[in-house]
Amino acid sequence: MIPGSLFFAALSELLYAALDAIGVNTWTVARRTDTFLRMETMQTVCYKLMGYDITVYHFGSQSEGTTTPGLQSDIDILRTLNDFNTMYRLSDWKQGQFNFLMVRDESTPAQHYMLQVYRSDVPEPATVPLKAGFTELDSQGRVLLSHNFLIDNAALYYGNNHLRRGPSNSDNEDFDNVFAFVCNTLPSEIVSWFHKLTPRYWPSSEVLEAARQFPCFLVPDGHHASPNKHLEWRISPNLIERKLMFSLNMVQRKCLVVLKMIKREELVKYIGHDGCKLTTFHFKTALFFTLKKTPPNVWTKSRLLECIVRTFQTIRKFLFQGKCLHYIVEGVDLFDGKLCRECQISLEKAIRVMIQDDMRVLFRLQIDDLGQKLIQRPRALIVGADANATICGKLAKEMCELHYAGIRTIVSKLCEDEQQDLVTSILRTIAKVRVYANSEDLSQHVNDCTQFLETHLRSVFATIVIADRLQTGGPLPLSMMNSETLDTDAASSRLKLASMLYCCGELQRAAYELDNIAGRLDDSVQFACPCRRRIDEKLSEQFCKFSARNSVQMMSRKLAFCVMFTRQEMLCAPKFLQYEMFRAVGNNVQYRFAMEHEWMGCAVVDARPFLLYLQYLTYRDLGARQLQMRAFHKLEDTFTSSAKLLQLYHSETFLNLFGHCLEMEGDMWNALHVYVASIRSVPRNNAANWHIPLTIYKLLSRRPE
Repeated sequence: MIPGSLFFAALSELLYAALDAIGVNTWTVARRTDTFLRMETMQTVCYKLMGYDITVYHFGSQSEGTTTPGLQSDIDILRTLNDFNTMYRLSDWKQGQFNFLMVRDESTPAQHYMLQVYRSDVPEPATVPLKAGFTELDSQGRVLLSHNFLIDNAALYYGNNHLRRGPSNSDNEDFDNVFAFVCNTLPSEIVSWFHKLTPRYWPSSEVLEAARQFPCFLVPDGHHASPNKHLEWRISPNLIERKLMFSLNMVQRKCLVVLKMIKREELVKYIGHDGCKLTTFHFKTALFFTLKKTPPNVWTKSRLLECIVRTFQTIRKFLFQGKCLHYIVEGVDLFDGKLCRECQISLEKAIRVMIQDDMRVLFRLQIDDLGQKLIQRPRALIVGADANATICGKLAKEMCELHYAGIRTIVSKLCEDEQQDLVTSILRTIAKVRVYANSEDLSQHVNDCTQFLETHLRSVFATIVIADRLQTGGPLPLSMMNSETLDTDAASSRLKLASMLYCCGELQRAAYELDNIAGRLDDSVQFACPCRRRIDEKLSEQFCKFSARNSVQMMSRKLAFCVMFTRQEMLCAPKFLQYEMFRAVGNNVQYRFAMEHEWMGCAVVDARPFLLYLQYLTYRDLGARQLQMRAFHKLEDTFTSSAKLLQLYHSETFLNLFGHCLEMEGDMWNALHVYVASIRSVPRNNAANWHIPLTIYKLLSRRPE
């Protein structure tokens, strides 16, 4: 196949269209980028509200729009610890802060520095080591910061579920979490790149000028062969790289996506040594170098295949030479510690064969059925709209779940502070949100974020006040649960109101509200959970289409989140549900994931099962047996359907509630059977550990329900 031939151009345009169809297009790339920028804004503001000076960034394929559903790229999150001042030179010292001076000598690997601790009162080196594990004294008597303290804190936070990959610490394989320091003064390695770079074609002078304004980060990642790697911090110009990626056009992004697919499916076969890895960053670097030397008129739809081959030739050249230089940081070989010479030779040969074979490898790609789409041609490309909608639905759900998780984290922290009145603390937090909303440099993302936070915090404030009145016996200010505080999502706040009405004996109003909620939960509503539990979820087709047609701000209207009652809201929840607040038995707490600590001291239940449970209770107390049994049979239908059970985020709580319904029906043996099923699904941190012995006691004593 000859570049420039009609067949070459036709295949390029077919490949371009096929990538469009699986969601690599201008529209979804813009939606991906906007979504992840909103997520990092929300996380940053939430940290500020909780008193932590931390800034959050989302990097990598997801935010850059260079992924597909089939690639299943993880989410790369970097958090900067802004309370610490990292100095490139002594003149950067700041009084009253932790100060670290970036130091190195002839033995320090390229791209790495050590951090010497300086005093906070005077610009002089510290002479006394800090807390054990935080610092070490070197042979020159310098107090150097170790990044072991980050690893130790992460291990403590994540417990038995701690996963460590390079500088990343997490409890979920879908997320890479890295803590870092900010280097506001660019190191000489980065400054020299800006000075030496004389791009003929790419990047543009405008992109470079914008990139100059960004800081670098120091991440806790020492050189693999260094005896002092626990003291070494790697320079990471993530924001500069992100600016470069954001400047790419669709042909360039599609080129990188195809290379990732080939790497994932084909090239991995030629890596025969444990520990060796050809990474996405290697291909991104190859693309940068290819862009630098390739005229802009090459990067067109009809020459996409040629662009892929050109980038393949660049990575092949790196493999042949045995060295892949970092595009920005001088003197860094990206193959070092990643890819042995034997694997480099094997990969170089494999790529050469693929190029000589006219890239027929494309027709074998199974990720997102890309190969089949190329074979079937136009017939397979009409699904593009569906793919876009599905991607939008997933992005909207992921973003809203993270936003709600932020709210829960704030509320959890406020509830933990027993020294402060919770109502007062929430009001103070709302006041802080308003300060952000009135700031001069308010961006659209921050504006949307503050509006979301204030609405949800006011909803929490209302339920806390009503719970307090239920306890003290004062008049209930139910008017606080108005349209503003109820429309946080499709159902959860309204279910809380219905629960309050039931608990204070307003049964007719509760029944009316429950019927209203049932009407809202149509097929266009997607159930969601900010507790970060993973299930084999199926997105509603109508919800995905709604996501594609509407802005991200509208998404909460079509999401029904699980309902959470804190212990301060205990009296707003049915008595049986309150057991969920005390689900730990023995040493169960140590088996919780990090995120679970924020909600496992609360009662949390999926929206639809809670709706049915409340209907059962309400109609029972109203004496409406037919309506009561209709709700019971719907609960029973969920119990007997494994497909429906798998769609629940808190299946053990549903089983416990259904078991209680069976108890109220006098069917104690089946209630016990359901509680046992609950324990089998979630053995630890499950309130069924209380229900089982209580039910056995009732059976043995033949005590009526």
